[in-house]
Amino acid sequence: MVDVGSKTETARVARAAGSIFMQPETLALIRSGSAKKGDVLGIARIAAIQASKRTGDLIPLCHPIALTRVAADFTVDEAQSAVHCEVTAECFGRTGVEMEALTAASVGLLTIYDMCKAVDRGMRIDGVRLLEKKGGKSGHWTAE
Repeated sequence: MVDVGSKTETARVARAAGSIFMQPETLALIRSGSAKKGDVLGIARIAAIQASKRTGDLIPLCHPIALTRVAADFTVDEAQSAVHCEVTAECFGRTGVEMEALTAASVGLLTIYDMCKAVDRGMRIDGVRLLEKKGGKSGHWTAE
């Protein structure tokens, strides 16, 4: 792992996002709450938060981080027949939280896939990316 011992502790924030595209009938199941496995978006939110906390266990050489806040928001997009996920991860520490935000967004979307795959195996996860990071020596970065 990279030595972060000499780095200054600062407030760190990262935002990541991604989307899952599906058949309109699948989106209707999610929206109505009638998927066989239950509340798809509620469970995906919990999965995303849990994943952010386990990032150091999943990604080799990634530092375990004491997160101070993780928020996972899902937006239903009827026009694109999609669900968009945006995650914000925060900590006060010596290294950033980009990996935690990206892992959370990915697992949140994978959870939607898992919960709906019986009715729509053609769902497509797309556009998982970092939107913004703040804190540390490199300062503030936002995606174009």
